[in-house]
Amino acid sequence: MAEHPGSAGSRTPVNHPSAAPDVGLFVTCLVDLMRPAIGFATVKLLQDAGCQVSVPAAQTCCGQPAYNSGDRKNTRAIAQQVIATFEAFEYVVVPSGSCGGMISHHYPSLFAADDPWKQRAEALADKTFELTVFLADIIKSSHIKAVYKSTATYHDSCSGLRELEIKDQPRDLMSAVVGLEVIEGEQAEVCCGFGGLFCVKYPDISESMLDQKIADIVATGAQLVTGGDLGCLMNIAGRLSRRGVATEVRHVAEVLVGMTDLPAIGAPEQVEN
Repeated sequence: MAEHPGSAGSRTPVNHPSAAPDVGLFVTCLVDLMRPAIGFATVKLLQDAGCQVSVPAAQTCCGQPAYNSGDRKNTRAIAQQVIATFEAFEYVVVPSGSCGGMISHHYPSLFAADDPWKQRAEALADKTFELTVFLADIIKSSHIKAVYKSTATYHDSCSGLRELEIKDQPRDLMSAVVGLEVIEGEQAEVCCGFGGLFCVKYPDISESMLDQKIADIVATGAQLVTGGDLGCLMNIAGRLSRRGVATEVRHVAEVLVGMTDLPAIGAPEQVEN
């Protein structure tokens, strides 16, 4: 079977963008349950760029946990629900490389060539984009107005970097944030050890990989570590906290929109007296 060319990473859109691109936001499970601020930041970034944004209430998980566990039957059922929910939009935007990659790279492979769902999966894959790629490459947004006087280092998630070839886009967007200095880590492209189910199945290996990542982050001297996948960021934030390291962790969408007054990922919630 030929590899489907669709990708949530670097590519050109199928349709020419309209005056107000019609975007369906795929929020992701982790964002919905653990860090809704990322969803709100994503909506604002897209709206500031002139997009009409909808967040379908019927959306569910992308199916990646089931897919990685080898459960193709339930993955196909989940994919069908996602396809039916999002196929009417001009674009689908995802603030996650792993979920974006699942929809754009793996959905088409779930269905046989003669299955009518395959064509629908391919059509959805062709218009699904990771957030920073959509902003930087597709609509070429110049609406980043955030001010954040700090230093940051960027963690390249495996799905974003290796599956979707996302590298320059988040850095180019961050360069527009006034006062922010980006310091590259020597191991920015190295896995943090999360890997979804990997950290559960192989905790000792995962912890060793994570400690190497933490050492590289600390070596940069940056006050903030950011990235495009909440799973990685939660993993990094948890280990930083356990090690007593004060480096903040935030999703790149929060940084780009200026939502840096909220507690960082893994930090205690602020309680008003």
